[in-house]
Amino acid sequence: MTQPLHTRVLDAAVRAIGGSARPGQRAMADAVAQALTERTQLLVQAGTGTGKSLGYLAPALVHARTTDSRVVVATATLALQNQLATKDVPDALQAVAEVTGHRPTAAVVKGRSNYACLMRARGGAAPGQSALLGSDDLAGAAPRGAQTELGAEVLALRTWVEEQAADGGLADRDDAPAHTGRAWAQVSIGSRECLGARCPFHDECFVEESRARARQADLVITNHALLAIDAMSHGGVLPEYDAVIVDEAHDLTDRVTAAASAELGPQHIERVARRGADWLDDETALDLLEAADALRGALEDTEPGRIGPANAGLVETTGRVRDAARRAAGQLAQTGAGARPDPERVATSAAALEIFETAERMAALSADDVVWVGASERSERRLNVAPLSVAGLLRGMIMTRATTIATSATLALGGSFEAMAQQLGLRADEHLGAGESAAPAAGQDDPDARLPWRGIDVGSPFDYARQAILYTAADLSRPGREGIGEDALAQLTELVRAAGGHTLGLFSSQRAAETAAGHVREALPDLPVLCQGEAQLPELTRRFMAEPATSLFGTMSLWQGIDAPGDTCRLVVIDRIPFPRPDDPLIQARQQAVARAGGNGFMRVAATYAALRLAQGAGRLIRSGDDRGVVAVLDSRLVSARYGPYLRRSLPGFWTTTDLGLTVSALRRLAGPS
Repeated sequence: MTQPLHTRVLDAAVRAIGGSARPGQRAMADAVAQALTERTQLLVQAGTGTGKSLGYLAPALVHARTTDSRVVVATATLALQNQLATKDVPDALQAVAEVTGHRPTAAVVKGRSNYACLMRARGGAAPGQSALLGSDDLAGAAPRGAQTELGAEVLALRTWVEEQAADGGLADRDDAPAHTGRAWAQVSIGSRECLGARCPFHDECFVEESRARARQADLVITNHALLAIDAMSHGGVLPEYDAVIVDEAHDLTDRVTAAASAELGPQHIERVARRGADWLDDETALDLLEAADALRGALEDTEPGRIGPANAGLVETTGRVRDAARRAAGQLAQTGAGARPDPERVATSAAALEIFETAERMAALSADDVVWVGASERSERRLNVAPLSVAGLLRGMIMTRATTIATSATLALGGSFEAMAQQLGLRADEHLGAGESAAPAAGQDDPDARLPWRGIDVGSPFDYARQAILYTAADLSRPGREGIGEDALAQLTELVRAAGGHTLGLFSSQRAAETAAGHVREALPDLPVLCQGEAQLPELTRRFMAEPATSLFGTMSLWQGIDAPGDTCRLVVIDRIPFPRPDDPLIQARQQAVARAGGNGFMRVAATYAALRLAQGAGRLIRSGDDRGVVAVLDSRLVSARYGPYLRRSLPGFWTTTDLGLTVSALRRLAGPS
C-alpha cells in the first residue's frame, strides 16, 4: 500500500537528520494532514522529544504544494522563530524536494523594529536622541560619538547594515556586531514612526523586501506577536494564508493579550509636548502639559486596582488627555503639499496619535476591556488597559480565516483540552468526539461559522514513570504571604545535598529565590548556587550547563526558558503552586466574568493558569531519553487541596510519592558515590 505523501516526506526528513521513526510524530503528522484536508481546527499535545516541528512541517508543506496555497507557522519568540527557520524548515524543504522533485519556498517575517531602518542607519537619528548620536557625530572619519561605548556600537551597526546585512538586517543575526537595545534603537524604527512609501529609501527597505518574499513563499515563519498584530489590523501585515500552525500554543493567549494591551502615564504625554514644541501652537502644547499634570494628580488620588464608573475624576481626566492628544496629533500631521516629511515630526505625530487612541479606549470603559491603575516602586503610577478576553479575537480574526493547528507540550490541562480550547475561542459544542466526522466547512471569513475541532495527545517517547519521581512535600504547612518558610528551606537543602547540586530551583518570587539561594549557600558551602539577578540570564544558564555541581535558582523566566538535558539537572524544585497574584486586576476581572456566566472563576482562570505553568516548570527535568531525576514541589496543596487532582493530571506521568526519605535515597543513587 502506498504511503501518504506527507508520511513519505516526514520519513525523508527524519532520515536526513539521522533520526528514527517516532509513533507520536507519525500520529501528529496524520492528524495535521487530516485537519488540513477537512478544514477542521486541531489541538495537538506533543510531549518533549516527539519532534513536533517536523510532525507539522511535513503535512503543512505537502498541503501548500498540492493545493497551491500558503501556510503560516507562528511560534512564541524570536529565538524559537530563528531556530525553526535555520534548522527544521530547511530539512523539511529538502525532504519535499527529494520526494516530489519540487522544493517549496519559505520566508521569515518579523516585526518592523527587528529590521534595520535605512533612513536611521544613514543618518536619521532616533527621535529624542539626536543630540547624543547625530549623523555629524557618527559619519566622520574620527567620530567623537564613537569614543563612547554606545556610539561605537551604533557606528558598527551602521557599517554592518551597509556592508553585511543584504538579507534584511535582522537585529539577532549571528554575524551582527555586539550591541545593546539602546544602540539597536538608533538604527531601527517602529511601525507608527515609519514613513512608509514617503521614505526616500522605501525601494530598498528591508521590511518591504521581507514581506515581498513572504508573498511569494509557500511557508511563512512568524511569531505570536506579529500574528496578533495582523489579526487586530484585519490583515495586511502577513500575506493571505490558507492555514496557520501555532507552535508553543500555550503561550498564545498571553502574547495576544500583551499585543492588545496599552499603558498611559504623565511622562508619555510630557514627552510628546517636548518633542512637538517646534510644530504645535502654544495653546495645544500647554493643553498637553496641563493634561499630563492633571493625570498625575488623578493617579495619585486613586488607589491601585481596577477602575470603573465610580472613578469619575480619573475617567474625566483621561478624556481630557484624549482631547488634548487629538488636537496635537492633528497639528503634527499637517505638512505642506509636496514637502518632504520630517522623520522627527512623523514620529512625534505617531506618538500623539497613540496617546489619543489609548486614552480614548480607557475613557470608554468598555465591557470588553479592563482598565486599572498600576503602581511601581521605580516609576510613577500609570493607567493600563487590556482585553478582558482574546478568545473572540482569535476566533473571529484567525480561526474563521484559516484552518488553525495549535500545538504544544502542554495543552491538555487537567487531562482535558477544554480549557485551552476555550482560551483560543473554540466552543465545547464544536468538539468532535472519537470517530466523529466534521460537517462540510463553512466559507472563510464567516464570523458565525461553526468551527469543529479535535484534540489529540500523541504522547512522548519518554517513559516518565521510570525516568522521574514527582515528590510533594505533604507534611509542610501551606505557603503563606511572608515567603518561603523555614521548614521548606530545610527540605530544599536536604534535597540539594542529596542531588549533589545539579538543581534547577523555580520560585514564585525574586525574594523567595534569593532567600533560598542564601540559605543553601550557607548550609552547603561546597555546592555552588547561582541566583537570577546576579548576572545576565544567558551567562547564568551557561555556567549552570558547564559546571556540573552548580545549581540555578530563579523565577518565571526559567519556568519555560531553559533546556538542560543530561546530568546538568537532576532535581527541579518548585517552591509553591504558581497561581497568579490574587490582586492582579486582569485576573480578577476574568474570574468575575466567568462567575457571572455561571462558571467557576477560580478553576477556569487561576487554576488553569497554575496548571499550565506547573506543567511547564516540571517539564524542565526530562529533556532526553537518558535523563533521570526528581521534581520536588514544596507545596502541600498539590495533594491536599480540592484542586490538587486537576493540577496533577496536567503533569507528565511521573511516579509520585510524598515520602521524603525515599526521594532523598533516589537522588543519592543518581548522584553516585560522594
